[in-house]
Amino acid sequence: GAGGSTLMSYFSKNQIKALKPKITFSTLRDLQCPLLQSNDLQGKPEESCSTEELFEWLGAVLNQVSLDNKSSSFLSTYCCPEPNTVVEKAFLCTITGFIIPEKIIQLLEQLCCYFGEPKLAYWLTLTVHGFADSPVSWRESEHGFHKGGENLYNFVIFRNLDYWLQMAVGAHDDCPP
Repeated sequence: GAGGSTLMSYFSKNQIKALKPKITFSTLRDLQCPLLQSNDLQGKPEESCSTEELFEWLGAVLNQVSLDNKSSSFLSTYCCPEPNTVVEKAFLCTITGFIIPEKIIQLLEQLCCYFGEPKLAYWLTLTVHGFADSPVSWRESEHGFHKGGENLYNFVIFRNLDYWLQMAVGAHDDCPP
């Protein structure tokens, strides 16, 4: 009704500004990375790590937790799962803001260009976090904040374009479709 149009004109004049997502880049040097096989989700001793081990490792890397298992560390004694390899350079890009699904698809397509020549990357990941206190999570269900507000999914894309899709939600949330 009329009230709605008045409200919109108020917001368009006074409130709504184009919010550009914040982008940060960092280079991680000599990073210990789990060895992965695209067709082996469970991992095999001395051959590859499992999806769960990768997910845990990724959490440590994204939160910049040290991976060297020093007993003097009060924060973490976590170490990279076995088997692993040291990567001389890894790039970490974080985009913070409200990002529509079409942009995420575009990002995935651009990331796959890294598998072109020269073939440096064996695999790469794209993690999409919902806000912990988001009102909705998956489907049309309310998002149960309760403890951690988990609300994310992660793509692991391999050089042969196989991919893994990992999803995490809180215990009280609807499971993803």
